[in-house]
Amino acid sequence: MDALSDMLRVTRLTGGVFLHAEFTADWCVAARMTPELSARFLDPPGHQMPFHYVAEGELEVAVGSKPPVKLHAGQIVLFPHNDTHVMGTNLNLAPISLGEVTLQRQGVGLRFISHGQGGAATRLICGYLGCDSRPENPVIAALPAALRFSVPELMRSTFEYAARECESGRPGSDTVLAKLSELIFVEAVRSYVEAAPQARGGWLAALTDPVLARALAVLHADVARPWKVEDLARKVGTSRSVLAERFTRTIGMAPMQYLAHWRMQVAAHELKTSRTSLARIAERVGYESEAAFSHAFKKAFGKAPAGWRRLAA
Repeated sequence: MDALSDMLRVTRLTGGVFLHAEFTADWCVAARMTPELSARFLDPPGHQMPFHYVAEGELEVAVGSKPPVKLHAGQIVLFPHNDTHVMGTNLNLAPISLGEVTLQRQGVGLRFISHGQGGAATRLICGYLGCDSRPENPVIAALPAALRFSVPELMRSTFEYAARECESGRPGSDTVLAKLSELIFVEAVRSYVEAAPQARGGWLAALTDPVLARALAVLHADVARPWKVEDLARKVGTSRSVLAERFTRTIGMAPMQYLAHWRMQVAAHELKTSRTSLARIAERVGYESEAAFSHAFKKAFGKAPAGWRRLAA
Protein backbone atom coordinates (compact mmCIF):
# COMPACT_ATOMS: atom_id res chain seq x y z
CA MET A 1 0.00 0.00 0.00
CA ASP A 2 1.38 3.46 -0.87
CA ALA A 3 1.74 6.09 1.86
CA LEU A 4 -1.22 8.19 0.70
CA SER A 5 -3.59 5.20 0.65
CA ASP A 6 -2.33 4.15 4.07
CA MET A 7 -2.88 7.64 5.47
CA LEU A 8 -6.42 7.80 4.04
CA ARG A 9 -7.18 4.37 5.51
CA VAL A 10 -6.27 5.53 9.00
CA THR A 11 -8.06 8.86 8.60
CA ARG A 12 -11.42 7.02 8.84
CA LEU A 13 -13.60 9.34 6.81
CA THR A 14 -17.34 9.64 7.14
CA GLY A 15 -19.56 11.76 4.96
CA GLY A 16 -22.93 12.62 3.59
CA VAL A 17 -25.24 15.28 2.24
CA PHE A 18 -27.30 17.56 4.47
CA LEU A 19 -28.68 20.30 2.22
CA HIS A 20 -30.10 21.03 -1.22
CA ALA A 21 -30.05 24.73 -2.06
CA GLU A 22 -31.28 26.85 -4.94
CA PHE A 23 -30.06 30.43 -5.14
CA THR A 24 -31.11 33.01 -7.71
CA ALA A 25 -29.02 36.03 -8.70
CA ASP A 26 -28.03 38.17 -7.00
CA TRP A 27 -27.13 36.43 -3.75
CA CYS A 28 -24.36 36.17 -1.16
CA VAL A 29 -24.21 33.70 1.74
CA ALA A 30 -21.68 33.05 4.53
CA ALA A 31 -21.31 29.43 5.61
CA ARG A 32 -19.43 27.15 7.98
CA MET A 33 -20.16 23.60 9.11
CA THR A 34 -21.52 23.44 12.66
CA PRO A 35 -22.35 20.55 15.00
CA GLU A 36 -26.04 21.42 14.67
CA LEU A 37 -25.95 20.90 10.89
CA SER A 38 -24.01 17.67 11.11
CA ALA A 39 -25.57 16.16 14.25
CA ARG A 40 -27.67 13.70 12.23
CA PHE A 41 -24.61 12.31 10.47
CA LEU A 42 -21.58 12.60 12.78
CA ASP A 43 -21.69 10.62 16.02
CA PRO A 44 -19.73 11.83 17.82
CA PRO A 45 -18.85 15.01 15.89
CA GLY A 46 -15.23 15.05 14.81
CA HIS A 47 -13.33 17.35 12.47
CA GLN A 48 -15.72 18.57 9.78
CA MET A 49 -14.95 19.49 6.18
CA PRO A 50 -17.91 20.97 4.31
CA PHE A 51 -18.19 20.87 0.53
CA HIS A 52 -20.53 22.32 -2.09
CA TYR A 53 -21.24 20.56 -5.36
CA VAL A 54 -22.53 22.79 -8.18
CA ALA A 55 -25.33 20.88 -9.88
CA GLU A 56 -26.43 23.86 -11.99
CA GLY A 57 -25.27 27.42 -12.64
CA GLU A 58 -22.15 29.17 -11.35
CA LEU A 59 -20.91 31.17 -8.37
CA GLU A 60 -17.85 32.62 -6.67
CA VAL A 61 -16.39 31.49 -3.35
CA ALA A 62 -13.93 33.30 -1.08
CA VAL A 63 -12.21 32.43 2.22
CA GLY A 64 -10.95 35.35 4.32
CA SER A 65 -8.95 37.87 2.34
CA LYS A 66 -7.97 35.39 -0.39
CA PRO A 67 -9.14 36.17 -3.96
CA PRO A 68 -12.44 34.49 -4.88
CA VAL A 69 -12.53 31.43 -7.10
CA LYS A 70 -15.25 30.79 -9.67
CA LEU A 71 -17.16 27.51 -9.84
CA HIS A 72 -19.46 26.13 -12.51
CA ALA A 73 -21.69 23.07 -12.89
CA GLY A 74 -19.88 19.79 -12.24
CA GLN A 75 -17.32 21.29 -9.85
CA ILE A 76 -16.90 20.92 -6.09
CA VAL A 77 -15.28 23.19 -3.56
CA LEU A 78 -14.06 21.53 -0.34
CA PHE A 79 -13.00 23.35 2.85
CA PRO A 80 -10.52 21.05 4.65
CA HIS A 81 -10.22 23.28 7.73
CA ASN A 82 -13.90 24.23 7.97
CA ASP A 83 -13.14 27.92 7.50
CA THR A 84 -16.00 30.36 7.25
CA HIS A 85 -16.50 31.11 3.56
CA VAL A 86 -18.57 33.50 1.50
CA MET A 87 -20.24 32.39 -1.72
CA GLY A 88 -22.60 33.87 -4.24
CA THR A 89 -23.01 35.60 -7.57
CA ASN A 90 -22.18 39.02 -6.07
CA LEU A 91 -19.70 38.94 -3.20
CA ASN A 92 -20.02 42.71 -2.77
CA LEU A 93 -23.42 42.16 -1.16
CA ALA A 94 -23.61 41.88 2.62
CA PRO A 95 -23.64 38.10 3.19
CA ILE A 96 -26.36 36.43 5.21
CA SER A 97 -25.69 33.32 7.26
CA LEU A 98 -26.61 30.01 5.67
CA GLY A 99 -28.58 29.28 8.84
CA GLU A 100 -30.77 32.32 8.21
CA VAL A 101 -31.86 31.22 4.74
CA THR A 102 -35.51 30.24 4.59
CA LEU A 103 -36.17 26.53 4.95
CA GLN A 104 -38.53 25.51 2.15
CA ARG A 105 -39.13 21.94 3.30
CA GLN A 106 -37.55 19.10 5.23
CA GLY A 107 -36.93 15.86 3.37
CA VAL A 108 -35.67 12.56 4.70
CA GLY A 109 -32.44 13.75 6.32
CA LEU A 110 -32.19 16.72 3.95
CA ARG A 111 -33.10 20.37 4.19
CA PHE A 112 -34.24 22.28 1.12
CA ILE A 113 -33.64 26.02 0.98
CA SER A 114 -34.18 28.78 -1.57
CA HIS A 115 -32.84 32.32 -1.58
CA GLY A 116 -32.10 35.19 -3.96
CA GLN A 117 -33.56 37.92 -6.10
CA GLY A 118 -35.11 35.86 -8.89
CA GLY A 119 -32.32 35.95 -11.48
CA ALA A 120 -30.28 33.10 -12.94
CA ALA A 121 -30.44 29.99 -10.76
CA THR A 122 -27.56 28.16 -9.08
CA ARG A 123 -28.34 24.78 -7.53
CA LEU A 124 -26.02 23.32 -4.92
CA ILE A 125 -25.79 20.00 -3.12
CA CYS A 126 -24.05 20.69 0.19
CA GLY A 127 -22.35 17.96 2.16
CA TYR A 128 -19.61 17.23 4.63
CA LEU A 129 -16.71 14.95 5.30
CA GLY A 130 -15.80 14.08 8.86
CA CYS A 131 -12.87 12.38 10.50
CA ASP A 132 -11.92 11.53 14.05
CA SER A 133 -10.47 14.26 16.25
CA ARG A 134 -6.86 13.17 16.57
CA PRO A 135 -3.42 14.73 16.67
CA GLU A 136 -2.94 16.78 13.56
CA ASN A 137 -3.55 14.71 10.45
CA PRO A 138 -0.72 15.49 8.01
CA VAL A 139 -2.92 15.16 4.91
CA ILE A 140 -5.57 17.59 6.13
CA ALA A 141 -2.94 19.94 7.58
CA ALA A 142 -1.21 20.14 4.20
CA LEU A 143 -4.35 21.13 2.28
CA PRO A 144 -5.25 24.76 1.51
CA ALA A 145 -8.28 26.60 2.89
CA ALA A 146 -10.34 25.76 -0.20
CA LEU A 147 -9.95 23.05 -2.83
CA ARG A 148 -11.77 23.36 -6.14
CA PHE A 149 -11.86 20.52 -8.63
CA SER A 150 -14.01 19.03 -11.35
CA VAL A 151 -15.89 15.83 -10.58
CA PRO A 152 -15.39 12.96 -13.07
CA GLU A 153 -18.50 12.43 -15.18
CA LEU A 154 -19.31 8.97 -13.78
CA MET A 155 -18.99 10.16 -10.18
CA ARG A 156 -21.05 13.27 -10.98
CA SER A 157 -24.06 11.35 -12.28
CA THR A 158 -23.84 8.81 -9.45
CA PHE A 159 -23.61 11.55 -6.83
CA GLU A 160 -26.65 13.41 -8.15
CA TYR A 161 -28.61 10.18 -8.40
CA ALA A 162 -27.76 9.22 -4.81
CA ALA A 163 -28.78 12.67 -3.59
CA ARG A 164 -32.16 12.26 -5.24
CA GLU A 165 -32.49 8.82 -3.68
CA CYS A 166 -31.73 10.29 -0.27
CA GLU A 167 -34.43 12.93 -0.85
CA SER A 168 -36.98 10.22 -1.59
CA GLY A 169 -36.00 8.26 1.50
CA ARG A 170 -35.08 5.05 -0.29
CA PRO A 171 -33.19 2.58 1.94
CA GLY A 172 -29.42 2.59 1.55
CA SER A 173 -29.13 6.06 -0.01
CA ASP A 174 -27.33 7.48 3.03
CA THR A 175 -24.72 4.73 2.81
CA VAL A 176 -24.14 5.37 -0.90
CA LEU A 177 -23.72 9.10 -0.30
CA ALA A 178 -21.28 8.47 2.54
CA LYS A 179 -19.08 6.32 0.31
CA LEU A 180 -19.27 8.84 -2.52
CA SER A 181 -18.30 11.62 -0.13
CA GLU A 182 -15.19 9.65 0.78
CA LEU A 183 -14.36 9.29 -2.92
CA ILE A 184 -14.77 13.04 -3.27
CA PHE A 185 -12.07 13.60 -0.66
CA VAL A 186 -9.71 11.15 -2.35
CA GLU A 187 -10.30 12.88 -5.68
CA ALA A 188 -9.66 16.27 -4.08
CA VAL A 189 -6.38 15.14 -2.53
CA ARG A 190 -5.22 13.48 -5.74
CA SER A 191 -5.96 16.56 -7.82
CA TYR A 192 -4.10 18.73 -5.34
CA VAL A 193 -1.08 16.43 -5.20
CA GLU A 194 -0.86 16.36 -9.00
CA ALA A 195 -1.02 20.15 -9.22
CA ALA A 196 0.93 21.14 -6.09
CA PRO A 197 4.55 22.24 -6.57
CA GLN A 198 7.03 20.99 -4.00
CA ALA A 199 7.67 24.58 -2.93
CA ARG A 200 4.38 24.57 -1.02
CA GLY A 201 5.79 22.13 1.50
CA GLY A 202 3.86 19.79 3.75
CA TRP A 203 3.20 16.06 3.77
CA LEU A 204 1.51 16.00 0.37
CA ALA A 205 4.40 17.85 -1.24
CA ALA A 206 6.64 15.08 0.07
CA LEU A 207 4.82 12.66 -2.21
CA THR A 208 6.19 14.55 -5.22
CA ASP A 209 9.79 14.28 -3.95
CA PRO A 210 11.20 10.92 -5.10
CA VAL A 211 13.40 10.47 -2.02
CA LEU A 212 10.72 11.43 0.51
CA ALA A 213 8.03 9.45 -1.28
CA ARG A 214 10.19 6.30 -1.08
CA ALA A 215 11.01 6.99 2.57
CA LEU A 216 7.34 7.44 3.50
CA ALA A 217 6.37 4.26 1.64
CA VAL A 218 9.09 2.30 3.44
CA LEU A 219 8.11 3.61 6.89
CA HIS A 220 4.42 2.97 6.32
CA ALA A 221 5.10 -0.54 5.05
CA ASP A 222 7.02 -1.53 8.21
CA VAL A 223 5.93 0.78 11.01
CA ALA A 224 7.01 -1.61 13.80
CA ARG A 225 10.63 -1.89 12.71
CA PRO A 226 13.15 -0.20 15.06
CA TRP A 227 14.21 2.26 12.40
CA LYS A 228 17.26 4.49 12.58
CA VAL A 229 17.80 7.39 10.21
CA GLU A 230 20.89 5.68 8.81
CA ASP A 231 18.90 2.53 7.99
CA LEU A 232 16.11 4.49 6.32
CA ALA A 233 18.56 6.57 4.27
CA ARG A 234 20.34 3.44 3.09
CA LYS A 235 17.01 1.86 2.16
CA VAL A 236 15.99 4.79 -0.08
CA GLY A 237 19.44 5.38 -1.55
CA THR A 238 20.50 8.69 -0.06
CA SER A 239 22.63 10.04 2.78
CA ARG A 240 21.48 10.49 6.36
CA SER A 241 21.99 14.26 6.20
CA VAL A 242 20.09 14.69 2.93
CA LEU A 243 17.16 12.63 4.19
CA ALA A 244 16.98 14.47 7.52
CA GLU A 245 17.19 17.87 5.82
CA ARG A 246 14.47 17.07 3.29
CA PHE A 247 12.14 15.67 5.95
CA THR A 248 12.54 18.74 8.14
CA ARG A 249 12.26 21.23 5.28
CA THR A 250 9.27 19.65 3.56
CA ILE A 251 7.29 17.82 6.26
CA GLY A 252 8.33 19.97 9.20
CA MET A 253 9.73 17.23 11.41
CA ALA A 254 12.67 14.84 11.56
CA PRO A 255 12.23 11.29 10.18
CA MET A 256 12.02 9.56 13.57
CA GLN A 257 9.70 12.24 14.91
CA TYR A 258 7.41 11.60 11.95
CA LEU A 259 7.56 7.85 12.60
CA ALA A 260 6.55 8.34 16.24
CA HIS A 261 3.64 10.56 15.17
CA TRP A 262 2.49 8.05 12.56
CA ARG A 263 2.68 5.17 15.03
CA MET A 264 0.18 7.02 17.23
CA GLN A 265 -2.16 7.51 14.28
CA VAL A 266 -2.03 3.78 13.51
CA ALA A 267 -2.52 2.87 17.17
CA ALA A 268 -5.57 5.15 17.46
CA HIS A 269 -7.06 3.52 14.38
CA GLU A 270 -6.51 0.04 15.84
CA LEU A 271 -7.98 1.02 19.20
CA LYS A 272 -11.14 2.38 17.63
CA THR A 273 -11.74 -0.25 14.96
CA SER A 274 -10.67 -3.48 16.69
CA ARG A 275 -10.70 -5.28 20.02
CA THR A 276 -7.02 -6.16 19.72
CA SER A 277 -5.23 -6.19 23.07
CA LEU A 278 -3.10 -3.22 24.07
CA ALA A 279 -0.04 -5.44 24.20
CA ARG A 280 -0.59 -6.58 20.62
CA ILE A 281 -1.21 -3.04 19.37
CA ALA A 282 1.96 -1.89 21.13
CA GLU A 283 3.88 -4.61 19.31
CA ARG A 284 2.31 -3.71 15.95
CA VAL A 285 3.45 -0.09 16.20
CA GLY A 286 6.98 -0.82 17.36
CA TYR A 287 6.92 -0.65 21.16
CA GLU A 288 8.67 -3.35 23.18
CA SER A 289 6.35 -3.00 26.15
CA GLU A 290 2.75 -2.04 26.81
CA ALA A 291 3.94 0.44 29.44
CA ALA A 292 6.15 2.32 26.95
CA PHE A 293 3.34 2.38 24.43
CA SER A 294 0.81 3.65 27.00
CA HIS A 295 3.17 6.42 28.05
CA ALA A 296 3.70 7.57 24.44
CA PHE A 297 -0.02 7.36 23.65
CA LYS A 298 -1.02 9.37 26.72
CA LYS A 299 1.54 12.02 25.82
CA ALA A 300 0.04 12.30 22.31
CA PHE A 301 -3.66 12.06 23.18
CA GLY A 302 -3.91 13.16 26.79
CA LYS A 303 -5.46 9.82 27.79
CA ALA A 304 -4.22 6.29 28.34
CA PRO A 305 -5.07 3.86 25.50
CA ALA A 306 -7.74 1.97 27.47
CA GLY A 307 -9.55 5.17 28.48
CA TRP A 308 -9.30 6.60 24.97
CA ARG A 309 -10.73 3.38 23.52
CA ARG A 310 -13.76 3.53 25.83
CA LEU A 311 -14.51 7.13 24.84
CA ALA A 312 -13.99 6.41 21.14
CA ALA A 313 -16.28 3.38 21.11
